[in-house]
Amino acid sequence: MRTAAPGVTAYTPNGTPYLFDAGALCLEFLTSGGPGELRRYDVLHTPEDLARWFSLSRLQLDPEKVRVSDAELQEALDLRTALWGMGRHAARGQALAHDQVQCVNNAAEHLPLTLKIHGSAAAWRYPASGSEALSTIARDAVDLFTGELADRIRECEAPECFLIFVDTSRPGLRRWCAKDSCGNRHKMRKLRARNASGGDTDRRPPTR
Repeated sequence: MRTAAPGVTAYTPNGTPYLFDAGALCLEFLTSGGPGELRRYDVLHTPEDLARWFSLSRLQLDPEKVRVSDAELQEALDLRTALWGMGRHAARGQALAHDQVQCVNNAAEHLPLTLKIHGSAAAWRYPASGSEALSTIARDAVDLFTGELADRIRECEAPECFLIFVDTSRPGLRRWCAKDSCGNRHKMRKLRARNASGGDTDRRPPTR
């Protein structure tokens, strides 16, 4: 499957933007919001919102050439909820829930987006449907959750962060959604805690 350069713009709690690479299209989809406590982050309220998200994701679809129905929007929300559950279960070493797997399988049964040769490059065939885009996301999930990186699915370790990603680093030690956000905040918290306990402030040059 062809996708563009990875990374979507996410925001820290104070509104600072940063680049988040989920490592997989299906986990990137989770940045659009979710159920329960994640509802406040939801950006998918209308079919047009879903078409717009496809354009901002690594798919980079033309939102003017993607047709999304109300039914497909609901399918997208159901698929996203299933992916949240599967991502969390995988990250915690738990078995995947049957109903969530079935939701992904159902979405994957539709025809996916189709590529064509355009000049010297590959391009998506238009018009495209919401079901085709969702099938492409679901098939990416099938590849991820059954592939060699299935045990590299991680939750960001920051207590206030919900993001899930694939750790594609060579040592497999990635802990944060991004160094520029949760990683930096973790370092600042450690520094403040060390300073508060006198860990660094009591250091003096040795006397002679």
